[in-house]
Amino acid sequence: MSATLISHSPDLKRLVEDGYELEILGGHLVLHNIPYVDSASKIRRGKLVSALELAGDRTVKPNNHVAMFAGDHPCNQNGEKLRNMVHGTEVKGIADGVTVTRSFSCKPPDGYTDYYHKMTTYAVMISGHAEQIDPAVTARTLRVIESTDDDSPFNYIDNASGRAGITAHARKLELPKIGIVGLGGTGSYVLDHVSKTPVREIHTFDGDRFGQHNAFRSPCPPTIEQLRERLYKVDYFRDRYSAMHRGIVPHPVYVDESNVHELKDFDFVFLCMDGRPGKEAVIRKLEEFSVPFIDTGMGIDDCEDGLRGVLRVTTSTPGHRDHIWKKQRIPIGKGGEANIYASNIQISELNSLNADLAIIRWKKYFGFYADLEDEHFTTYTLDGNSMTNEDKE
Repeated sequence: MSATLISHSPDLKRLVEDGYELEILGGHLVLHNIPYVDSASKIRRGKLVSALELAGDRTVKPNNHVAMFAGDHPCNQNGEKLRNMVHGTEVKGIADGVTVTRSFSCKPPDGYTDYYHKMTTYAVMISGHAEQIDPAVTARTLRVIESTDDDSPFNYIDNASGRAGITAHARKLELPKIGIVGLGGTGSYVLDHVSKTPVREIHTFDGDRFGQHNAFRSPCPPTIEQLRERLYKVDYFRDRYSAMHRGIVPHPVYVDESNVHELKDFDFVFLCMDGRPGKEAVIRKLEEFSVPFIDTGMGIDDCEDGLRGVLRVTTSTPGHRDHIWKKQRIPIGKGGEANIYASNIQISELNSLNADLAIIRWKKYFGFYADLEDEHFTTYTLDGNSMTNEDKE
């Protein structure tokens, strides 16, 4: 992926041809071995970093003139700090082995034309003072770095995290394997969200075929030709989301006591299945396997003044599972949450919201979002627009 980006981007290719040590990491452009002078007038080496603006497999004009630096504050040959480009100081992990400590600001009147213009401008400003001490010093080492980003689960670089400066948090979601059991209205939206994270493998389980009613309660609407194919849901969504994520693994089966062992080694599981009797056995086994999971559900009633209902997200983690049984936080049995939702009514916004709440809780569990309360049971009531958070650790 990184090799393709460089070959398709004249500015990046020119940096390589000029001998800069270029690497693409976490949606950032990194130039290694930039010489600079420290406060003791000694020559040291740092890393110059910029978030990337991309259009598919090529760069576009940078919309941000700020660059970041991994190293001490650069000085002139007398050890005096360069103050004309000071922007800020913040320690931030970009990728393994790359932690920036400060940022610089130098904006041309019309901005930077491309990344060659941007990176060489900063490199010359920083390394020029080191060259005053030793003319043989250069940032153009001619060393080629083999990028590790080609092992990414994505088909194209995630530059959204880099632009937002949250790459270190996003990497907390680099889980080897998670499962989504049930790809109905809520499960399909869970997949939509998870496919945008760096989870290595996303295993989906559902024995249903994708029907016309599914098109109105899930993301990625099909063409009429795709509806005629009557694909299994797992295959339909695999085909759609594989355009972005490489690791979607479909299982066209229902999960029950006979095959729940397939979830044994998963890092996390989303249960988006109905409350049929076999569900209890699945939950018991996940507990036995020490697999953390989230169960989603909703109860919808048709009243004279309109639909009413409650969305539910129940979290179960090792060491905190008793609330499921003592408080019956997961309806189990024929029909589960008895309501008209089982008739496949078209309420995609509630499916999406149910999935949103589950995804937020999942991201809290792995530290992407701050989690001050560690709630394990959340409900959203449609009438009154109210939420409750209970069963805290």
